[in-house]
Amino acid sequence: MAAAGSAIGLGNIWRFPYTAGEGGGGAFVLLYLFFVVLIGIPVMLAELSVGRATQRNPVGAFKALVPRSMWPVVGGLGVATGFGILAFYSVVAGWTLGYLFKAFTGGLVTAIDGATSGVIFTELVASPGPALLYTGLFLLLTILIVRGGVSGGIERASKVLMPLLLIVLILLAIRSITLPNGMDGLAYLFKPDFSKITLRVAMSALGQALFSLSLGMGAMITYGSYFPEKTNLWQSGVIVAFFDTLIAILAGLIIFPALFYQNLDPQGGPGLVFITLPTIFNAMPAGTLFGIAFYFLLAIAALPI
Repeated sequence: MAAAGSAIGLGNIWRFPYTAGEGGGGAFVLLYLFFVVLIGIPVMLAELSVGRATQRNPVGAFKALVPRSMWPVVGGLGVATGFGILAFYSVVAGWTLGYLFKAFTGGLVTAIDGATSGVIFTELVASPGPALLYTGLFLLLTILIVRGGVSGGIERASKVLMPLLLIVLILLAIRSITLPNGMDGLAYLFKPDFSKITLRVAMSALGQALFSLSLGMGAMITYGSYFPEKTNLWQSGVIVAFFDTLIAILAGLIIFPALFYQNLDPQGGPGLVFITLPTIFNAMPAGTLFGIAFYFLLAIAALPI
């Protein structure tokens, strides 16, 4: 659950929909699934195996496997990559906390269409003070969870909050699909146009597959170091990849039907999720409560740990 909590987050719910939109929809999704199976799962199993075999962090793991070599530098690069991801993840997660505050105070009630949602999003990201405050709050939350360690903090939180996030996403997907023109969004997401496949789209799909699974930065090596010998690594790796991919597809089921309902451009970029979701909340019963629950759970899932 802790490893799945690391993989599941903004990479699935925020990044996947807008990269899929920019990549042409169905063609991108097909390539993404192909790369998850062909490359993502084997790399995840390799990282988990390295972690469990050495019982060390990424740098220490390579020191133990290949002492007196340059391989520990690879582990160090992974850690450095994690800090790089934290730098921008914290900002985007701060947007999530900002929307959570707006949902609590009724600030999203006016977001009845894509135009007003776009104004709300622009005002948030263009205001340095609130953006810095929300980013700082998210970093503080990260520190508090990490202090509890993997078993005491991250795993304990993930066991409760990840299933709740899954339930909320399923309910949002059902509501989004039933919106007018929702089926057009499903066709865009799942009907591949092979003319859209280019080298750029393929590399974007590969990058998204590795990024969403938290690979290449030592996270899975660290989680693997906590796995006992009796744990079935193959089963654990496949389960993490399955739920990670499931959450990404669910995010697509939420976003794209709503986009076509609002006649918005699927290639709307990084603000896509924040512009689209408020209109869904306002189109469903108890939408404010769903908005509060969703942004709270998304903030927890966004923890880059």
